[in-house]
Amino acid sequence: MNKIFPQENVNGNAVAGTKALPGREGCSPLCYSRQGACLSASVLLLLITLAALITLIIIAGPPPHMPGAQACVTLINRTGFLCHDRRNCISASGVCDGVRTCPHGEDEDEALCRDVPQSLPTFLVVRCGNPGSWIYSDQKCDGTNNCGDCSDELSPVTVCPPCGPGWWRCPSTVFKYCGCIPRSLCRDHVQHCSDWSDEYSCPGL
Repeated sequence: MNKIFPQENVNGNAVAGTKALPGREGCSPLCYSRQGACLSASVLLLLITLAALITLIIIAGPPPHMPGAQACVTLINRTGFLCHDRRNCISASGVCDGVRTCPHGEDEDEALCRDVPQSLPTFLVVRCGNPGSWIYSDQKCDGTNNCGDCSDELSPVTVCPPCGPGWWRCPSTVFKYCGCIPRSLCRDHVQHCSDWSDEYSCPGL
């Protein structure tokens, strides 16, 4: 049987005849009101925080899965960049060139391109004879003087295979080329080789 305890009013005076709830003996209505207000405020704050978090996820979207950059071999047998779909292999020089080539645009990702070449994977970068200069790895041994000092085409900095079938080997007088010139330049009545072999020895195309 529950006991009857006097209840205090707001002035602290006892009010007789009030039945106390089990386990709550000695707690006034003001006490109950304060506890209920604190509980309601806590629940409301939790709901507001949860709603804000859900809204942020909806607006920003879930964080994307960003696998590490991987190398691949392009159709012309050059080092390339493997897109995240693992199907498309783009040329090294197509990375961070301002054009989104991969289906999801990861070749222009901000983290990848924010501090070129330091932010690029090492397989995409080749250093020239001048340590301050660099080229993309697919520009090495392509017959063109990309470094400006032919260090990407000639030894001792670079060892390239012999000139391909569409090229003529000679010491070039043209800045664009190094140890080989395109056969299309042979026998055009213009000197492209320092030994004139492009005009007298090269069979042309």
